[in-house]
Amino acid sequence: MSISAPTTSDSASLDADLAALRTGVGVWAHLTLGQRERLFERLHGTVSAVAEEWADVAATSKGLSKRHPLRGEEWLSGPYAVLTALEAYRTTIAALASSRSPLGDVLLDAAPGDRLRAYTFPLTATDALLLSGYTGEVWFEPGVTESQARVSAGLGQLHPTDKAGVGLVLGAGNITSIPVLDVLYELLAHNRVVILKVNPTQDALVPVYERALAPLIEPGFLRIVTGDGAVGAALVTHPDIAHVHITGSAATFDLIVRDGGSEPVLDKPITAELGGVSPIIIVPGEWTPADLRFHAEHVATMRLQNAGHNCIAGQVVILSEDWPQRAAFLGALRAAYAAAPDRPVWYPKSSEKLEAAASAHPGARWSAGRRRAIVEVPPGTDAGDLETVEYFSPVLGVVSLPGSGQEFLDAAVTHANEKLVGTLGANVLIDPVTRDALGDGFERSIADLRYGDIAINAWTAFAFLTPTLTWGAFPGATVADVQSGIGVVHNALLLDRVERSVVRGPFRPFPRSAAALFGPGRFSLLPKPPWFVTARTGAAVSEGFTRFRMDRNWARMAGTLAKAFRA
Repeated sequence: MSISAPTTSDSASLDADLAALRTGVGVWAHLTLGQRERLFERLHGTVSAVAEEWADVAATSKGLSKRHPLRGEEWLSGPYAVLTALEAYRTTIAALASSRSPLGDVLLDAAPGDRLRAYTFPLTATDALLLSGYTGEVWFEPGVTESQARVSAGLGQLHPTDKAGVGLVLGAGNITSIPVLDVLYELLAHNRVVILKVNPTQDALVPVYERALAPLIEPGFLRIVTGDGAVGAALVTHPDIAHVHITGSAATFDLIVRDGGSEPVLDKPITAELGGVSPIIIVPGEWTPADLRFHAEHVATMRLQNAGHNCIAGQVVILSEDWPQRAAFLGALRAAYAAAPDRPVWYPKSSEKLEAAASAHPGARWSAGRRRAIVEVPPGTDAGDLETVEYFSPVLGVVSLPGSGQEFLDAAVTHANEKLVGTLGANVLIDPVTRDALGDGFERSIADLRYGDIAINAWTAFAFLTPTLTWGAFPGATVADVQSGIGVVHNALLLDRVERSVVRGPFRPFPRSAAALFGPGRFSLLPKPPWFVTARTGAAVSEGFTRFRMDRNWARMAGTLAKAFRA
């Protein structure tokens, strides 16, 4: 059987792919859970076999040279993300095959607002060691009980013989793991076989995808096609497509749903992940000079990773105008932003976005050959398009609000909820002394943030990379008002009625985190994380982390950890 991808919207080739998938629907329904577990084990092997080529093709396609210090981004956001997901899904399928809930012995307790939360990261000693100091929780919708959460965990795999037809995945163009992760979720959460339409920015990876996903392509569970918008349009309206999932922009979503009109014309259900304007709330406290530098680099990473072409890139920093260290932090941020390694701004139409920023904000601070901008909005001034337009490029806004402590945090949460477009992710940086002083008020503020992923002393991209957390917009969006999307993905524990995921990280890296052994805060063995754009050994450590997921070679991993301490 040929598994090559058609490159045009020729109806005959698409019909042939869909015919193969119709057969695949029945084959998938006949697979036992044990067979599905072995299938995912085989996928782990095929993805591992192409991981190096995957990372290399992705980095090269984005203009990163062989020795570029940021090539590690393509290891982590590509094969690493898929390998960890495959491991987590296998564990879930194995639990269900043994008539156990995927939540198993996972700790659950109460969260603010009549919510239940599950502590779903780390679940293994390996994760606790490699990502020391980081934890993750899934919060359920208000009213979900512990019994309901455990019984419903498994989604489509609770009824593996159900047939849900053929789903269309319109793949993202920025992060190379997204199309694959979306395919896996369609299969397991919904029992839908998939036709994947690859974004043209990732055409070079199609041969890699075909080999990585051959165990899904061969039996008719997946077909991969390429081409322009006409291919996507033909598939969206095809009668064999039962469901559409898209990762992209709200504008593209509206075009699919309304076809240029004012009323919806799509006659099938659709889910989506669409990004938005993500806040970075910095709660004022007493920070050391090292704290200021570290979190300035942290914020720079949130904006500059993948040249800012991320739906979850931080776009608006919310500072207190009354913070005594405000000027010092801004100075550290300007320095970190300008000093990060230079790289191409590669995503289509990015140059137009930068030109728009230059026109709208003549006082912006530019660096890296006018490929990066920081726009510091004077206190009391409207931030304009910085809060209503997802720039999807290296444009970072800074807004200021009055107050300190709980007063500031409440104002920042309200500002993020009401002024910033989108509900996908929010980031909060807070020192441990201030966090302890706020007590329960801090947790109530986190509950008040209307975002599907929240990171505390971390970046929400951590939730994207962690398969036992969920990824998606805050619930409540509709086709009429889509915001940052509808539904969740990843979610390897296959949890139902999820509201959000919350990541918590250490305020200080090792060795400064050792202070937490004698006072407030979180201890961590992890030095500067490898995903920081300023991590000197980030490329080698990111590759090493991925190779460990491929072969579990602890001897090689020891060398990787040694490199991590030179970051």
